Amino acid sequence: MRLFLAKGREKSLLRRHPWVFSGAVQRIEGKPLSGETIDIHDCQGKWLARGAYSPESQIRARVWTFQQDEAVDSAFFIRRLQQAQSWRDWVAKRDGLNGYRLIAGESDGMPGITIDRFQNFLVLQLLSAGAEHQRAALITALQHCYPECAIYDRSDVAVRKKEGLPLTQGPVLGELPPALLPITEHGMQLLVDIQQGHKTGFYLDQRDSRLAARNFAAGRRVLNCFSYTGAFAVSALMGGCSQVISVDTSQAALDVARQNVELNRLDVSKAEFVRDDVFQLLRNCRNQGEKFDLIIMDPPKFVENKNQLASACRGYKDINMLALQLLNPGGILLSFSCSGLMATDLFQKILADAAVDAGCDIQFIEQYRQAADHPVIATYPEGLYLKGFACRVM
Repeated sequence: MRLFLAKGREKSLLRRHPWVFSGAVQRIEGKPLSGETIDIHDCQGKWLARGAYSPESQIRARVWTFQQDEAVDSAFFIRRLQQAQSWRDWVAKRDGLNGYRLIAGESDGMPGITIDRFQNFLVLQLLSAGAEHQRAALITALQHCYPECAIYDRSDVAVRKKEGLPLTQGPVLGELPPALLPITEHGMQLLVDIQQGHKTGFYLDQRDSRLAARNFAAGRRVLNCFSYTGAFAVSALMGGCSQVISVDTSQAALDVARQNVELNRLDVSKAEFVRDDVFQLLRNCRNQGEKFDLIIMDPPKFVENKNQLASACRGYKDINMLALQLLNPGGILLSFSCSGLMATDLFQKILADAAVDAGCDIQFIEQYRQAADHPVIATYPEGLYLKGFACRVM
C-alpha cells in the first residue's frame, strides 16, 4: 500500500513533521483499510516515511517512522515505550510522582496515542484510526513492558468521530480501577477518577503551574476558578494561603476537592467549595466589591477549530478582565489556555487587552507550559498546547 504526494508537498515530511493532510495527496496505490500502515512517497516515487492511513480525517496519514527498515509491530511499540519511560523515570524521581503521562502522542513517536500512568493503572486514549488499528500490538507491548499494570481504555473522546471511530471505554486487562485512586505530586496526595473523570482522570499537565500557585499563596486570599477536583486549592493551602474558594459547575468534582483537602490533612475551614458558573460568579463578586490576592483561571478548552478562534479570544478577554478587576494591588492572576489553536503570543496579547479594559496595569512575571512529562518534539510544534502567565497587578 502506497501513498504518493502531490508535487512540492513533501517539504513538511522532509522536515520530519508527522502529518500528511488530504490536500497533499496525489494518489493512493492499493486499497488500504482505515488505520492500515502505508508507505509514503514523493511524486517521483522516493520513499519518505511509513504511516497510518485515515480516509475520513483531514489528516490523511500520520507518520509512525522515518526509518525505511523499521516495521510497525509490537517490537516497534516496545522500543517507543522504553524510550519514553527513560525520561519519565527522571521526571517522576525529581517531582515525587506515581502518576504521569507516559506517552504524549506525536512527541513520543506514537501519533494519536495518549497513555497516562496512575500507580499501577495504565489509561489509554487511542485518538486516530492508526492508533486503533494497532490496538492489539500496543497492548502486547504494554504487557511486555508493564506486566504489573492493569490497562483501562478511555477512548471516549469526540475527536475519534473525525477518524470514523466509535467511542470506547472500559477495562482492557486486569482489575478495574477504584472509584478514586490517590497519586502523589510535589508532596501532595490527589484523588484520580480514572473511570469517570475528565480526560484520563486528571490534569497531569498542570503540575508545574500548581507548584507555582503554592509559591505565590502565602497569606493570600485565593479564588480558584474552574477548580475541578481542587488540586490548585490543595497546593495553595500547602503554600499557606489565608483562604481559598474553589468554583466549579460540577458538585461531584467539588466533593472530591473537599476530600483532597482532607486527605492532605489541611485546614478545611480555610477552604470553600462553590457550585456556580464562573462568569456569573465573577460578575457577582465585582458587584459586591469582593477582593482577592491570587486568582487562578484555568478554563476548559475554548477553541475546537479555527472558526471558533475569534469568539474564544472574546471569551478569554472577558473572563480575565473580570478576574483582574477583583484583584487587590499587588495581586496575582495565574491565567491559562489549554487550546492548542491559541498561540502563546496571542494569549499574552489578550491578557494585556483585558488589563486595559479592567483599568489596571499588569506585569508579566512568569510564564508556564505543560509539565515535562508532556514533551514537545521539535518537528511538531503543535504539541505545545498549554500556555499560561502569572500577571501582577501594579
